[in-house]
Amino acid sequence: MPDIQFCMKCDVLVLGAGIAGLSAARTLAAQGKTVAVLEARSRIGGRIFSQHQQGFALPVELGAEFIHGRPPELWQLIAEAHLDAYELDGDILCFEQNALRECGEAPNGFDLMRELPQEGPDQSFAEWIAQKNLTGPVAESAIAFVEGFNAADASRIGIAALRKQQDAEDAIEGHLAFRIRDGYTALPAFLLSEFQRAGGEIFLSTVANSVEWQQGRVRIRAVQQGQDHLFEAAQCVITVPLGVLQTGSIHFDPAPASTLHAAAQMAMGSAKRATFLFRERFWQTQFPNAHFLFSQHDLPRVWWAPSPDATPMLTGWVGGPKALDAAVLYDQTFAEAGLKALARIFSVPEKHLRELLVSWHTHDWHRDPFSLGAYSYAPTGASDASEKMAQPVEKTLFFAGEHTDTTGHWGTVHGALVSGLRAARQIFTGQP
Repeated sequence: MPDIQFCMKCDVLVLGAGIAGLSAARTLAAQGKTVAVLEARSRIGGRIFSQHQQGFALPVELGAEFIHGRPPELWQLIAEAHLDAYELDGDILCFEQNALRECGEAPNGFDLMRELPQEGPDQSFAEWIAQKNLTGPVAESAIAFVEGFNAADASRIGIAALRKQQDAEDAIEGHLAFRIRDGYTALPAFLLSEFQRAGGEIFLSTVANSVEWQQGRVRIRAVQQGQDHLFEAAQCVITVPLGVLQTGSIHFDPAPASTLHAAAQMAMGSAKRATFLFRERFWQTQFPNAHFLFSQHDLPRVWWAPSPDATPMLTGWVGGPKALDAAVLYDQTFAEAGLKALARIFSVPEKHLRELLVSWHTHDWHRDPFSLGAYSYAPTGASDASEKMAQPVEKTLFFAGEHTDTTGHWGTVHGALVSGLRAARQIFTGQP
C-alpha cells in the first residue's frame, strides 16, 4: 500500500513548482488555504534555471532569461522580492558577407509583425510570408525571426496567435528587455519562501503518474525516491508543461476531455542554447557595445551579450525546427559549433577562443522528461486553445502554465505567473 500524504484539512494540491505553480500556491496559502506542492525535479523553478559560476558577477541562465517589457504583475513581484533588474541595451550587429557590422535598414521580423492582418482567416506564418512576395533574404529573415523568438515552426504557427501576441507585446513595451542580476531563480525562490511562511508544504523529487478525481476530491499517485505515495485534497492546480501534458505520462481518471483536446491543438516549441564564459571580452576593442548578433548562415544563428553589463559572456540560440537538427542536437556538438561560429563571426582564431574559454553551459529542454520542449505556441486554428485549457473542470481541476495564458503572452514568465494567479482566483471565486 502506498504511503498516504494526506491532511484532513488539505484544500489544494499543486502539480509543479515552476513560476505558475508557486504563484498559485503562494496566493492560496496566503489566503488561508492548506496547500501542498508536488514537484518532479529536485529543484524549484521549472524552466527557470540559473547557475552561478565562481568569479562571474552574473549567473548563467539555462532557461528563461529576459523580462520582456513591463508586465505589471511580474514587476510587482520583483519589487516585492527586492530584486535588482537592469535594462539590456547595446548595438545590434549582423554577420553578412564575411563581415560583422551594424544591421542595415532592411525590413526585419519586428517590422513585419506589425503588418499582420487584424482580421481574416487564420493561416501559418510561412503561408502569409509567401503571399507577400518578399525578396529571398527578407523572407528568410522574417521566418528566422519568428522561429527563433517563438521556438516555433513557421509552417505551423498561426498568424492569429502572432497578431494577438504582438498586440500584447505592444501593450507592455515588449521591445524592451531586462535581466535580474541575482538570476531569475531568485524569483521562484522568493515565492517558495513566502509560500512556506504561510504554512505551505513542498515535496521535491515527487513524480506524479496519475490524477484520480471526482467533483470536490482529488487523489494523486506519485513516486518519490522509489516509494509510492498517495496525496489527497479537495482541488488541484496542474501546471506541468504542455509537452508533459501531451504525452499522457500523467493519467487522468476520468479524462478532462475538453482540456486535453485543447492541449493537443497546441504545440511545444524547440530551442537550443549554450552560454560561453570567457576570461575577457575579446570583442571589446572592435565592438564594445555589442548586444545582439545575427548570423543567418551559422549555427547558432542568434547571439547575445548581457550588455551593458560587462560580464564576458555570450549566449548562442537556435529556435524552431533547426534546434532539432543533428548539427546542434547534442550538447558537445552544439558547443563545438558555437565556438567555430564565434571564431568566424569575430575573425578570431578558434584556438585563441579555446584558450580564453572558462566554461560553457547548456540544458537540453527537449530531452528533459519534465519539460519535453522549450515553450508553447499556437498553430493555425488553435489561437483559442489556451482559453479552453484555462476553464476550470467541475470546480476541481484547474490548469495553469504559460501554455494556458489567455493574454497573448505564451512562452513567457509573466504569462506563466498570470496563469497561476488566475487559477488561484478561480478557486476562491468559483468563477471561470
